[in-house]
Amino acid sequence: MTSKNNHTINQMIKRFIIILSALGFTCASFSQTLTQAKKWFTEGNFAEAKPVFQKLVKQAPSNASYNFWYGACCYETGEKEESRPYLEKSAARKVINAYLYLGKLYYDLYLFDEAVENIENHIYWLKQKKRDTESAELELERCRRGARMIRGTEKINVIDSFVVDRSSFLASYKLSEESGTITPGENGTGFSFTNQMKDKMLVSLPGDDGKKHLYSSIYMIDKWSRPEAVKGLDGSGENADYPFMASDGITLYYAAEGGENLGGYDIFVTRYNSDDNAYFRPDNVGMPFNSPWNDYMYAIDELNNLGWFVSDRYQPEGKVCIYVFIPNETKEIYDYETTDRTLITDAATLKSIAKTQYDPERTQAARRALDEVMSKPKKQEKKNDFHFIVKDGTVYTTLNDFRSENARKQFQTLLQKQKDLQALSMSLEKLRDTYSRGNQNEKNKLSAEILDKEKRENELRNELEQLEITIRNTEIKKIK
Repeated sequence: MTSKNNHTINQMIKRFIIILSALGFTCASFSQTLTQAKKWFTEGNFAEAKPVFQKLVKQAPSNASYNFWYGACCYETGEKEESRPYLEKSAARKVINAYLYLGKLYYDLYLFDEAVENIENHIYWLKQKKRDTESAELELERCRRGARMIRGTEKINVIDSFVVDRSSFLASYKLSEESGTITPGENGTGFSFTNQMKDKMLVSLPGDDGKKHLYSSIYMIDKWSRPEAVKGLDGSGENADYPFMASDGITLYYAAEGGENLGGYDIFVTRYNSDDNAYFRPDNVGMPFNSPWNDYMYAIDELNNLGWFVSDRYQPEGKVCIYVFIPNETKEIYDYETTDRTLITDAATLKSIAKTQYDPERTQAARRALDEVMSKPKKQEKKNDFHFIVKDGTVYTTLNDFRSENARKQFQTLLQKQKDLQALSMSLEKLRDTYSRGNQNEKNKLSAEILDKEKRENELRNELEQLEITIRNTEIKKIK
């Protein structure tokens, strides 16, 4: 063999080695990129992983795993319509977790029967692989709940909707005085409702379990009674807030997070049972009022025949939509078997309120009522509203009623001490409850604290009694 031929062969071998090295480097680089993307996915960094999987799925569009990872990343970053074809393709290739994500996606799209089917497939394959199914079973129950609720979608007439800031949505509620008063709690602790007579109050307050619960209080002569847990709703383990009592004094609406919900806060209704001095088991009011998002602050203004509730469905962060509707005297639902499914989905989601306005005459009448309500100037709310008996026949309701400057200042002190007593009494009540359920060691630890607070509670009550007497004497002297 000539030297020239040897040189040519050597050159070819070198080029072959270079090509192999390059391929090896590319494969190694590809492997590192895929490994990093999978790590991001596992850690929940879906935004970082998404472009990597997007590139991979373009290079290998039939790869079931790539389709799943990219589709799941799209779902987690809010691009749900984008995720659908990729999740469907990967589920068709029996990627186990694709069934789970596809079930969640169908749930969000109100395709509940399809959601149930996919979660059932997910559970089936988990069992085949002898994996835990607990969380998947909970997801299946949620999907089944959605499937049941859409079949009971109520036929309501929504006359208006408007988007407002979530932090100040209550300012947009225009309820008649006869409907009672809704106020936000201090420091974001929850909302309260006071009836028209201003002698009954429902308030949401944090409990020992870190969740909010509903309490009731009655106005007694010149102060509110100690808040007591609303019987029948206590011990539910749910976050309860946004109470509203209908004018009948029996029907209670509120929102709760957890339990038999579609998602986030759902609106519930219950009624007072005078035989047991407690409320009946609450019912979820269903669709279209509730959704997979947060829905709350349901209120009925019977004087103007208008209903109100708020939802963050389809809204950006920090915004909510207020819906105004015509309350039904009796509940009427769509016939799921004979009605077009698209119509029912539109009604359940409230994406188009115009499609709910099936009675033009009622709609126009309600809009006129709403226009009149919205155009009324807001009355200046009384601050420190109260009932303080100065003497027979003389009752003060505002600080401006006081003629004595000293009596006015003393009464402001009284109001603050009443709040202090209320907070102390609630804290003491919770300690006693914890004490009653604790073991001996826990009871020993709590005894001293309970005794100390009981002493302070008695002292505060005595201070309030003496202060009330002083205020009356000071004011009567000024009047004379």
